[in-house]
Amino acid sequence: MTQISDPKIAFAYLRPACVLLTKEPTLTNVEKLSSQLKEVNDATLQQLQDYVLFPLRFVLKVPGPKKEKLVQAVADAVSHVLENTCIQNWDTLHDLFSELCLCLCSPTDPGKPADTSEELKSSVLRCLDALFHAAYGDIVFKLFEPVMLPGVGAAVSLLLALGEKEKSRDIQAAALKCLQALTLQCDCAQDHIDSSSERCTIGSTMASFLPGITTAMTRIITGDLRQGHVFSSALMRKDKVQYLGRIGQLVIHRTKEWVQSTAGKLCVLLKKIISCSLAHQHWRVRMGMVELSDHLLATCSQSLGECVGPLLEALVGAVNDEEPRVRQSAQTFTSILSENLHTLATSLPRLMRTSEDQKKLYVLNVFLGYLKILGPLVSVVLNSAAHLERISKALMQVLELDVTDVRIVEERSVAVTIETSSTAHIQRKRFLYFTDDRIFSVLLTFLCLGYYGNLYLLTDHFLDLYRQSSAYRKQAAMVLNEIFRGAAGIGVVTEGQRLEGGGQRAFEPATQEELTAAVTSVIEEYISVNNWHLITVSMETDRCHPSRLLSISNSDSSNTHINSLQVIPSAFASASSSSSFHQLNSNIWQLCVQLEGIAYFAQALGLSFRPMLMTSLYPVLEKAGDETLLVSQTALSSMWAMSKACGYPSLKELINENADYLLNDISLNLQRLSQHPQAPRVLTVMLTHSDHSLLPLVGDIIQDVLMALDLSYDHTAALFCSVLHVLMKALVRWFPSSGGRTKESCRPSQTCADQEELDVQQFLMDYRKQKELAEGIGIEDEDTEDMGNVVIDTGGPDVKAELPAHLSITKDIMERCVHLLSDPSLKLRLKVLDVLELCVCVLSEKEDELLPMAHRCWPALLQRLTADDPLAVLRAFRVLCTLGETCGDFLRRRVSKEVLPKLSSSLARQAPISAKAGPVYTHTLAYKLQLAVLQGLGSLCQRLDLGEADLDAVCEACLPYLSCRQPVQLQEACLSVFRHLIQVDPDAFWFTLNELHCPYPYTPPHPDLQPILLNGMGRPRDEYSDNVLKLLKEEFGWFAETSR
Repeated sequence: MTQISDPKIAFAYLRPACVLLTKEPTLTNVEKLSSQLKEVNDATLQQLQDYVLFPLRFVLKVPGPKKEKLVQAVADAVSHVLENTCIQNWDTLHDLFSELCLCLCSPTDPGKPADTSEELKSSVLRCLDALFHAAYGDIVFKLFEPVMLPGVGAAVSLLLALGEKEKSRDIQAAALKCLQALTLQCDCAQDHIDSSSERCTIGSTMASFLPGITTAMTRIITGDLRQGHVFSSALMRKDKVQYLGRIGQLVIHRTKEWVQSTAGKLCVLLKKIISCSLAHQHWRVRMGMVELSDHLLATCSQSLGECVGPLLEALVGAVNDEEPRVRQSAQTFTSILSENLHTLATSLPRLMRTSEDQKKLYVLNVFLGYLKILGPLVSVVLNSAAHLERISKALMQVLELDVTDVRIVEERSVAVTIETSSTAHIQRKRFLYFTDDRIFSVLLTFLCLGYYGNLYLLTDHFLDLYRQSSAYRKQAAMVLNEIFRGAAGIGVVTEGQRLEGGGQRAFEPATQEELTAAVTSVIEEYISVNNWHLITVSMETDRCHPSRLLSISNSDSSNTHINSLQVIPSAFASASSSSSFHQLNSNIWQLCVQLEGIAYFAQALGLSFRPMLMTSLYPVLEKAGDETLLVSQTALSSMWAMSKACGYPSLKELINENADYLLNDISLNLQRLSQHPQAPRVLTVMLTHSDHSLLPLVGDIIQDVLMALDLSYDHTAALFCSVLHVLMKALVRWFPSSGGRTKESCRPSQTCADQEELDVQQFLMDYRKQKELAEGIGIEDEDTEDMGNVVIDTGGPDVKAELPAHLSITKDIMERCVHLLSDPSLKLRLKVLDVLELCVCVLSEKEDELLPMAHRCWPALLQRLTADDPLAVLRAFRVLCTLGETCGDFLRRRVSKEVLPKLSSSLARQAPISAKAGPVYTHTLAYKLQLAVLQGLGSLCQRLDLGEADLDAVCEACLPYLSCRQPVQLQEACLSVFRHLIQVDPDAFWFTLNELHCPYPYTPPHPDLQPILLNGMGRPRDEYSDNVLKLLKEEFGWFAETSR
């Protein structure tokens, strides 16, 4: 739409609306005039400015209360006029300034903002901003004459109040923008102040409001951190607070003493602003602080002499900022940084001890900034013993770990899975004196210390702290770890290159020889007896207390019997029997930090670390088998780091390539078990992470372990059974059974058309042999019969083929299990049952060896099944099911007579209890035993091919579990039992299920045939109906079709 450009036409067009508004000041009339104003171009509107402003100002001057919508509409209309014209008359500027300020202030208290809508305040503030920008020529400077001080002061107070107390961020930002425009320091491109005299005039006037402005802005900046970054950063723009730097110019109007006094007060406020802003989450706020510091240092360094230090610290702290744009904007002043670093080092311990998290983060960033900027010059500071002592003590304080977390002590490691990877989650460290995670970036300080400092000096100093007190040990180890990473250039090379590119002189990090020598000394300290063999579990609950362990000794120098066990005093016997919780927690964290350190050392040295594996790998393997979860996880993570650093693709290669000296150490330490109680755990970790190529090497050690069990299993059984358990798991993994039957393979075929021709003679011979084995005939005198056969056989002795190594070891272990199944300790019996189950799996490929062993262990296993703790019964039943997969004929009669009656009666006895129990019952041991028996009973019956009477007993015991009142998992397990039973005898169990519930009446195909009558016919749906129908439909699909 074309705007009106002719002043006469525009006047004729606007006159009716202006006259009407003067007569009737209503919202409608204001909106009508406002819309017409937008149809007049700027030049024409400039000529008619006073005419169109008169009715709008008249509305504001009308006495009495006015509607907010009306005042808002007037402000919007005036804004349009001012944004498109300029004010050339001082009276117009002064009157509009006064009238708009009155619209913002309270009628009863002019010093406070009025309680009006946010929309009205926003419109008035926009109008004020347009008014200051519309002032033409020199008339704006009349605002800063002495006579206007009261009015300008009131406006400043009003705008500051809006900026500080208003809830709306938009209003706050608009008020600050108006304050900038009032002081002619707005963000627009136009320079409003041309001459220095004009700047001095404005400075003289605004100096009167300096205390109020700076105090209010400090309160706003350091106030609620939830306020938007736009608002906070706007407060610190260099233009906005430029009058903080005009104090030097006020000497003409103020005394020198006044300047010094004001600068001191400003220094206090600046310190508050800096500490708050540089720790702000948003980078724009930190950027604003950097720009403010840079501007004040560049223009006001003389008048703000007391503020130079804090401003410099703000710039130095920004050097380490995470945002690249903030780092780039930080200016460096290296001429005085070294002295500032000395000063900061002096106060660092006190600041770390007394400051809050925010202040600590700020101080540490400043400290790190100094180190990065000074680079190689840091060593000059560190050469001062006093300053190095202060720096180290401050780090010891801030890095003190929190040792109150009970989970660290309580969590136990289980058998480590093969899938352990280098990315396993490690518990995050918790510190005592700070909670902000960003403070942990202080470790970067140590990287710079190691990179630029004297490696030998730092290593000796922090090793002294490590030895000096247990209170400093964990912190000193953390610092040492990071120093070596920094010395190797890990994590600091890129930053170092950036600093050197900025004008620093070239710097050479520590050589490989220096690193190797320093690492060797630190590792020796870490793995020394006093620092490595720390108590991590309560002695009261540790059955394998070192003082109770015996050693395998072949020496008869002090004993009358050879190959006896010698009681050797433990190195740990003097330890308190009940270590405090905090001490255990502290020991755990110390071990974790030291394990992390060994990993860092490997990363720092790379392939050069390989020679150190001879001294460091064995201790790390010890901790990988530790009972405490955190220690074992950290040790495994360290093993991965060592493997990667030394060029091994996985833990398997790391262990196999170093197995010779590892196994040699294990063998020697087993001879002195009381001094080296962790030796079995090292073997456990090796078996867990290696492959079958390790088996020939560990054969002799396994025999040593078995001999220890034979000589004194009362003392060593619990310790060595864990080793045997891991060994058997490894054998199962290394030598998977190819001849063992699976659940699918043992399911009988539905048809017999493809069955092989039956060899009757061979069948009878096998049957007789199995029957004799089941009755125990021929086993005890097997050797005698073999000797007789040798005499009769003229072809020479019948030499039995030598068993493979893994089968021979398994057989020897199974022999020990027979004796240990009756141990008084339930925990040991459970472990032995697990070992026995794995032995059965391995021997399943050699039935001739398995059957005699099964016969020998049967009495003890039967005791566990029928007269033991429910946990042992549960585990023993699992062993029975595993035996059933291979030894069906051997177990059939024994299970039928000795096991099945008790299991059936137990199921029948528990069925009513589980049917009535609530949801909590599923967490009980009785429920778990029911579930395990039901889950294994069906497959066991099928594999053993039990007789009709036994199947009927099982069916009778399981029928109650088809009830919908039983827990869902018990119902599912019961369904699995019947699925297996139906495979054994489909007809019988079809009849049994239909007797329970028969939904379909069977009509004879001919009247002469007798009708089929089943007890389940005609019965209404009951608690068994759903599960019975499910079985009939799944297993007898033809019935489902017929019933439709």
